[in-house]
Amino acid sequence: MVFPQSTEDVQQIVRICARHDMPVIPFGTGTSFEGHVNAPFGGVCVDLKDMSRVLEVHAEDFDCVVEPGVRRKQLNEYLRDQGLFFPVDPGADAALGGMASTRASGTAAVRYGTMKDNVLALKVVLPSGELMTTSRRARKSSAGYDLTQLIVGAEGTLGIITELTLKLRPIPEATSAGVCRLPSVRACCDVAIAAIQSGIPVARVELLDEMQVRVCNAYSNLRMPEQPTLFLEFHGSDAGVAEQAERFGVIAEEFGAEAFEWATEAEARTRLWQTRHDAFWALRSYRAGAKVVVTDVCVPISRLAECVAETKLDIEANGIIAPIVGHAGDGNFHASVLVMMEDPGEVARAKAFIDRLAERAHAMDGTCTGEHGIGSGKKHLMIPEHGEAAVSAMRAIKLALDPQGIMNPGKIMPDARAPGG
Repeated sequence: MVFPQSTEDVQQIVRICARHDMPVIPFGTGTSFEGHVNAPFGGVCVDLKDMSRVLEVHAEDFDCVVEPGVRRKQLNEYLRDQGLFFPVDPGADAALGGMASTRASGTAAVRYGTMKDNVLALKVVLPSGELMTTSRRARKSSAGYDLTQLIVGAEGTLGIITELTLKLRPIPEATSAGVCRLPSVRACCDVAIAAIQSGIPVARVELLDEMQVRVCNAYSNLRMPEQPTLFLEFHGSDAGVAEQAERFGVIAEEFGAEAFEWATEAEARTRLWQTRHDAFWALRSYRAGAKVVVTDVCVPISRLAECVAETKLDIEANGIIAPIVGHAGDGNFHASVLVMMEDPGEVARAKAFIDRLAERAHAMDGTCTGEHGIGSGKKHLMIPEHGEAAVSAMRAIKLALDPQGIMNPGKIMPDARAPGG
């Protein structure tokens, strides 16, 4: 394991590894779920935690330049005095380089987009050790191939990000958060879909099924009613936020909403969203000895209610413990399977469920992962999702940029081989 302090250090590390056909595994904070930082062929782990400087802030242009080890919360603390923030919030306090590499999104994606929408340019050390700049700070360009989007989501298989130029947003004048309880998971999804389709600019709309609410209650010593629940947030002016909340309430009542609780004070909002962000830790403590295996899919929002409802039936029919949370505004949801790993039957049922969930998403013209990525865990789903022609094009790109196969080998490609193999 090595800890570079600069882009030049990364270049030197990669050149040495290239000379010896040595695998290179970039490492951010290790919060990914699909084995992105495993080292199946050994090699050198390049931990970028010390490259954690905010290099430039261009407040007048609403952008900034950071090193890859800068964490999401760290950046927003740095920006707060300038009235700006970076909106992508995957829940974990992840490193921005890793967030770009996995094309992360999270709770605010419905309003602000994912990492692919918020990265303007990158500096990347290629597998040869050469430094590539993918773009400039301009908000748009028609000059050549979009190399920025090629690297965003490449999961470290094409190079190591050493610098990011990111879009920023003004901190909203007013923010309101709330909780809405509904009679079923399908009703929760239908409310979110109806709100988006009616043009309400919801900043966040998160779904927790009744099982996830029970888990959160146990972990955080809460007394939320154990029924499907939406966590909501609205951004804008005082008048705009009030109007958005009112319009949402009218829609929710049509679908049988039973209760609303609104919070405009910062402390109450923080407490509300901390409950949502603690969902993973709550799951870890809920079933003693179980491992939490988290998977996600994403479907067109018009199919979300159907997909979640079918998944709930699948969970119940197969005796699986798998609470559901979802970014209901963009069709993305997560099932967290609590598995006793020493029980082969339970492990097999969990694996089969995860594959069925991916197949269900594909059947609805969705994707096997909305934000977790492929890593080593979902390689077998690449051809079913993209087809052989598209995967062959990806292989060609990988071979052109990394002919030795040293950069994070064993990830994304279904037939990935060891370096030099």
